[in-house]
Amino acid sequence: MVERLAAVPGREERLTHVEVLPAREAREAAWPAWVPDDVRSAFEARGVLRPWAHQVAAAEAAHAGRHVVLSTGTASGKSLGYLLPALADVRAARGPKGQRGAGVLYLSPTKALAQDQLASLRGLGLDVRATTHDGDSSREQREWARDHAEYVLTNPDMLHRSLLPGHQRWASFLRSLRYVVVDECHHYRGVFGAHVAHVLRRLRRVCAAYGASPTFVLASATVSDPEVAGARLTGLPVEAVTADGSPHGEVVLGLWEPPFTSWGGENGAPVRRAASSEAADLLADLVAEDVRTLAFVRSRRGAEQVALAAAELLADVDPSLPRRVASYRSGYLPEERRMLEQAVRAGELTGLAATNALELGIDISGLDAVLVAGFPGTRAALWQQVGRAGRSGGEAVGVMVARDDPLDTYLVTHPDALFGRPVEATVFDPDNPYVLAPHLCAAAQEAPLTEADLPLFGPAARGTVDGLVEAGLLRARPHGWFWTDRRRAADLADIRSAGGSPVQLVEVGTGRVVGTVDGASAHGTAHPGAVYVHRGETYLVRSLDLEHHVAEIEPASPPFTTSAREVTDISIVAEREHRWWGDCRLALGEVDVSHQVVSFLRRRVPGGEVVGEEPLDLPERTLRTTAVWWTVPADALAESGIQAADLPGAAHAAEHCSIGLLPLFATCDRWDIGGVSTALHADTGRLTVFVHDGHPGGAGFAERGYRAARRWLTATREAIAACRCVEGCPSCIQSPKCGNQNNPLDKSGAIALLDVLLRHAEV
Repeated sequence: MVERLAAVPGREERLTHVEVLPAREAREAAWPAWVPDDVRSAFEARGVLRPWAHQVAAAEAAHAGRHVVLSTGTASGKSLGYLLPALADVRAARGPKGQRGAGVLYLSPTKALAQDQLASLRGLGLDVRATTHDGDSSREQREWARDHAEYVLTNPDMLHRSLLPGHQRWASFLRSLRYVVVDECHHYRGVFGAHVAHVLRRLRRVCAAYGASPTFVLASATVSDPEVAGARLTGLPVEAVTADGSPHGEVVLGLWEPPFTSWGGENGAPVRRAASSEAADLLADLVAEDVRTLAFVRSRRGAEQVALAAAELLADVDPSLPRRVASYRSGYLPEERRMLEQAVRAGELTGLAATNALELGIDISGLDAVLVAGFPGTRAALWQQVGRAGRSGGEAVGVMVARDDPLDTYLVTHPDALFGRPVEATVFDPDNPYVLAPHLCAAAQEAPLTEADLPLFGPAARGTVDGLVEAGLLRARPHGWFWTDRRRAADLADIRSAGGSPVQLVEVGTGRVVGTVDGASAHGTAHPGAVYVHRGETYLVRSLDLEHHVAEIEPASPPFTTSAREVTDISIVAEREHRWWGDCRLALGEVDVSHQVVSFLRRRVPGGEVVGEEPLDLPERTLRTTAVWWTVPADALAESGIQAADLPGAAHAAEHCSIGLLPLFATCDRWDIGGVSTALHADTGRLTVFVHDGHPGGAGFAERGYRAARRWLTATREAIAACRCVEGCPSCIQSPKCGNQNNPLDKSGAIALLDVLLRHAEV
């Protein structure tokens, strides 16, 4: 099938690699003896005549009180692994008059997944008091959950802001809590992962105060070193179940690189055809052949555009075909999503263009093919998405279409970086003081902190508490530390914010809050005069009030886009460690990064030509974070033959591509990290390239780059050299987030510079 798609005239050389993933046979196991008859019958009525071996292994561990992480493939039925012990204990613990049984707290990264899990649970037809507790829950529903629910489905943010601060009202439920289920646990990484780790530690502490010690069950289709990741997230020893006993058909996965177009981009660079346009063509071809296909697209607007473009292509083939294609995204109403899911299951829809709302455990079965428009950021997410095909045990097809991006270009030309390797490790740092401090405050407000509590929060807790006392946020007393502020301590930690207080986007005239942007990025995306796109709608920013964290916007359709120009400086605060590569030096440590947006450019749409520049008067921002940096001495540069005038462009190009490739080695997005390069840095006296975490205190990404530096920077060099452009393009050295408008850049100089750096890199 993949080869047939590539054989269409005009698609020569787009298919760069084909990988065949072999089929897997089922391994079943007997139902555990402790499973109640009606629970077993409910699952048998849904077609589960005998569970798979990994489901039983996880259920047995959890039922015995051992913390467990179940890490098996997409559609391997992981939910049965925690539902069996949960349902058995809920019902067994009920009082003689039907009093509340054992409690189960289910945590998911999205409300949509929690709703899907609730529907599946209710579909069993068992007598279980289950409900969701999230931002959509009514007051009556929340009160019922506190007073009566046995199975509560929520998310980490709601646990942090509602359940834990109000734990006294939840005392009955917390006292009975037997299991905590952390679904899709690979989503908790970076700063968000560090926040969730402390939310779970606070939950354990509050439960202990009510005499409960729940068993944690974590689930993920794709997490590296699951027992390590689970232990870091929960602070508990975790047993891993990884041997997948579910059947899966053969999957043929192709890597696809769109061609260069005749259009020019920034600074005249060649531009490849959009991955979404290629995906629309492929989706139309597959639907025309009656192949049930799911196309993953990164944005909501993109998913709708892919579905629309595919429908237009199909209309030329058969007027009845366009109605067999639709889009699916998390912004739809729950009833709309359920209708689409049912239409796919029933065969009424053949093609669906979706955001990663369908990457999670939402039940879509019977698919024959999956298209992935752009590498989704991690190998873990790629396998999660591709795993949607072949769920019924039949053969399946997958195609990953590369975006015009250094990482995508590298992967489609270096398939060994994708295949035969484990998924990325989940990276986060619970000891980040910017994360730890507000959670210690929140814990102290929930119940005064004691010396015995501090080990729960890690080795940095004691020093952080002392700092909070000095700052007047905690008060030391003979029996512990008390919260002294009138504010809600939970408000100090915005667990989903990348940094800084979120800025609300308020529509002029209506006062409607359209959305929010992170405070750290508001200067560059929500400054006065900026064109801001939110959920497919275009707005013009009229004002930005940083003191009150509000940006006023109004709907508009200007014939231009905007991009901020900023001045960035970086200084080394403290070095943690370093190593030498010959005369070159690699280091890791703390840095101060200062940013100041000084103007913005207007670019014509279409075309991208600059049509104007407007100055801005915005304050400088300083970020203390973690960075990895490397230096090259002057004599090594002289021997390399790089001209002095070319050094800034060579360093700048190497910086851009290394930022683009770091997500291959750390579970991050290029927007989570930043960089600075200079031909002569004041603190090192040498040519220096920095790559830093974009979050206060760091998120673990730069450290991961330091640990994998040889592989990471070798991949960077190979990505630049492998790109077929002449002087640089978005597929290698140009960056969409560059504050200097991708100038200067020197492609050949970057290759030569990296050759000097890597010449003596350790093996």
